[in-house]
Amino acid sequence: MAVIGLAACGTPSSNAKDVGGSSSNTIAGAQQKATDESAKGPAKDIAGAKKGGTMTVYAESTPSTFDPTNIYYTDGNQIAKLAFRTLTQFDIRDGKPVLVPDLAEDLGKVSADKLTWTFKLKKGIKYQDGTPVKAADFAYAIKRSFAHDVFDAGPTYQLSYFKDADTYKGPYASGQDYKGVETPDDSTLVIHLKTPFPDLPYYGTFPMFTPIPQAKDTKQSYEQHPMTTGPYMWQSYNPGAELKLVKNPNWDPNTDPVRHQYVDAWDFKWGGDAIKSQQQVLASQGPDAAAVEYDNIDASVVPQLTGDKKAQLIQGASPCTIVEQMDTRKIPLEVRKAIAVAYNWDEMNKVAGNTSLTTEPASSILPPAVPGYTKFTVPGLTGTGQGDPAKAKQMLQAAGKLGFQLSWYYSNDSQTSSQLTQARTKFLEAAGFTVKPIGVPKAQIRKYTGNYSGAANMLWSPRGWCSDWPSGSSWFPVLFKSQSVKDQNSIGMLQDPALDKKIDDVSALPLDQQAAKWGELDKYILETYLPALPFYYDKMAIVVGNKVGGAVGDPTQGLPIFTQMFVKS
Repeated sequence: MAVIGLAACGTPSSNAKDVGGSSSNTIAGAQQKATDESAKGPAKDIAGAKKGGTMTVYAESTPSTFDPTNIYYTDGNQIAKLAFRTLTQFDIRDGKPVLVPDLAEDLGKVSADKLTWTFKLKKGIKYQDGTPVKAADFAYAIKRSFAHDVFDAGPTYQLSYFKDADTYKGPYASGQDYKGVETPDDSTLVIHLKTPFPDLPYYGTFPMFTPIPQAKDTKQSYEQHPMTTGPYMWQSYNPGAELKLVKNPNWDPNTDPVRHQYVDAWDFKWGGDAIKSQQQVLASQGPDAAAVEYDNIDASVVPQLTGDKKAQLIQGASPCTIVEQMDTRKIPLEVRKAIAVAYNWDEMNKVAGNTSLTTEPASSILPPAVPGYTKFTVPGLTGTGQGDPAKAKQMLQAAGKLGFQLSWYYSNDSQTSSQLTQARTKFLEAAGFTVKPIGVPKAQIRKYTGNYSGAANMLWSPRGWCSDWPSGSSWFPVLFKSQSVKDQNSIGMLQDPALDKKIDDVSALPLDQQAAKWGELDKYILETYLPALPFYYDKMAIVVGNKVGGAVGDPTQGLPIFTQMFVKS
């Protein structure tokens, strides 16, 4: 899942994030998959929880969409849990994610040939207007996800695994006759695959699997008035600036094993300067006492965490890696190697406001939290050091590429993004590159970085990635196969049939044999193709007001769990 990324530079979570067995185990410190099919609502009460009040939430980076089909960034996904229930969901228990049924009664039953999954759905579920949720609404939502020309930012596993995915183009272009989904009755959903997809129950946690009534679908305008099934519903939405949520009177807590409705209203505000917002929240004056700032804390704010304010820092795990990606279609390998040598990581970390609270230098694609992570070093890829511009210039001269132009999009109305661009420009120019940054408004940055036909040749989205579930199968097939470019989820724009086969070969292995092979593939991709420079493994470290209760991290997203927060009296 595409992750939020560097300040307002734009990325997905991704994102972000996630999980058979019935217990939480550990592999080299990484969370294994865990499930609990018996989980029922209501969710266990949070200690000390109070009802009432309005929670204000700030962030500098702006979610690009709240259409459930199109959400694939960690921030949009986490916020969406307040309003959109899905087939399955994660219950965070003692800091570990456990997969549980949400709108489904179970975690799905798979046929002997592994190509058909059947989900029994909970009865009596209603939308915010009191109308009933039907299996046909889930089927329509799935059909809608194939309209990738309309919803081009959403997840794409269905395009790889679901039946007839190569010919069906969604309900607008191909109509309603899609053989990949069936609804034998109002409470049964059947999904047909073209190839086994054992992780389908984990994929069911995505907003893409929230029900959408066909009669209510208004295509790109749907995000303005979506049909919600969670504890909150839309009051108003101003894209790029603000989302206000109020209580959904038809949410039934007795059917929901993970969510609460403690707060009366939510007010999400985006686009302000992160450092200023963090200082506001720490000061906790007026409404800011019940506020959250979910950008990772800037280094300049850390010294203020003294006395009682220490309790306002909320830390947590994150299954994410941030990278500086390079377009292999436009930048030759010998030039990419020179870029790696030139990078001044110490300066980049300083300007980004990174601290040991929020980051760990990266040397791989997979982060330590994902099974298969292997600690290795490819020369020049350590996420630390000041770089060697003189050596990089020699490499460019030897390749006949001195003056090679590098270009990327940045947020020209974000101080941090602008400063990162200045730092990057300085050391790349010192290494003999010509540099052409392209400034755009931060509210539109994801639009530009997600358009792979744009003018840039590096720093496309995703700028980082978080496990959709804890396995390399939610990384490499999504990010590095040839189809990833068309799906607009590529790191490096690689299109090599030989690499596609390597990825498919690992995906075909039994699950207990995959982890080590993903680690080997990680090293092979960086050594052979160098599609990106690993920057850092993300950690969650955010500040909350002194009247915010229930604030803990979600390790599947690297963000706070909004659904269990409350305002202290």
